[in-house]
Amino acid sequence: MPTAKMKAVICTQYGSPEVLQLREVEKPVPGDNDVLIKIYAATVTMGDCELRSLTLPLWTRIPMRLYMGYRRPRKFIPGMELSGVIESVGKNVVSFRKGDPVFGSSGMGMGGNAEYKSQRYPSGLAIKPPGVSFEQAATIPVGGLNALHFLRKAQIRPGQKVLVNGAGGSIGTYGVQLAKLYGAEVTAVDSGEKLDMLRSIGADHVIDYTQEDFFRSGKKYDVIFDTVYKTRFSRCINSLEEEGYYLMANPGPRRMLRALWVSWTTRKKVIFAFAGESVEDLDHVAQLIASGKLKAVIDRRYTLDQVREAHEYVGSGMKEGNVIIVVARDDG
Repeated sequence: MPTAKMKAVICTQYGSPEVLQLREVEKPVPGDNDVLIKIYAATVTMGDCELRSLTLPLWTRIPMRLYMGYRRPRKFIPGMELSGVIESVGKNVVSFRKGDPVFGSSGMGMGGNAEYKSQRYPSGLAIKPPGVSFEQAATIPVGGLNALHFLRKAQIRPGQKVLVNGAGGSIGTYGVQLAKLYGAEVTAVDSGEKLDMLRSIGADHVIDYTQEDFFRSGKKYDVIFDTVYKTRFSRCINSLEEEGYYLMANPGPRRMLRALWVSWTTRKKVIFAFAGESVEDLDHVAQLIASGKLKAVIDRRYTLDQVREAHEYVGSGMKEGNVIIVVARDDG
């Protein structure tokens, strides 16, 4: 009996977007503890680009090579986020059934840029609620979950001043909106071409970092949510109120050590632990989108055979919010 096939993007080696190839590969066969998802939408994130090229901080580069393949990736299909419909379930799966619309994280196994994904149960999957499209749902696991996680840690109160640095990205756009939802006065920092979008999602103040150094104003913030790896740690700490929170979404080991020291020796708190894959939190963010309280910012859409172009665009740093890979054309 011939083996069923599917289309998938394969990363053949580490490097530029040219290493990505659309191929026909074996369709996964789910085991007793797996679900098979027919993918409708996925994303390309900066994390996908970093893993493809291994332009990662030195301290993570070697562990990632050991995990993914030292000389070249083992069979590696990129894509951290996905949404779609359950096509079949293993006999030990009880929370999902065929036909369920789902969304979530594909985990470190990746695999979202393909027509099908077999995923172990239980896993970071939630039921997609009515009123949320597959494309919107696919943006939640990285941007929505991490923004929710960090801002909850800051215990934001109405009237507090929050600055989001790197506000135009997948995490930042959700961060701006959640901070506003919590009643904060929000300053959004990014490049000039993104400022109109940031105003449209609720930012009270916008700063073009290419034209203005927001640290020099002397203004203090109750919370600084920093999604940019290269921001100077000391300047962020100095821009905090006495009991402020510095939220770091992209820390290195040196910053982690400095974070611990600041948290131990001052009344300021530095948070750097990433979010887990909580089904409850996936559903919470999805319900906020369904109710109109949050917006999934989608910049561009590409197809599977345009993944190279999607990676080039995301890698340019120009994207606003999220970039979608449309895998199937039913966006119910």
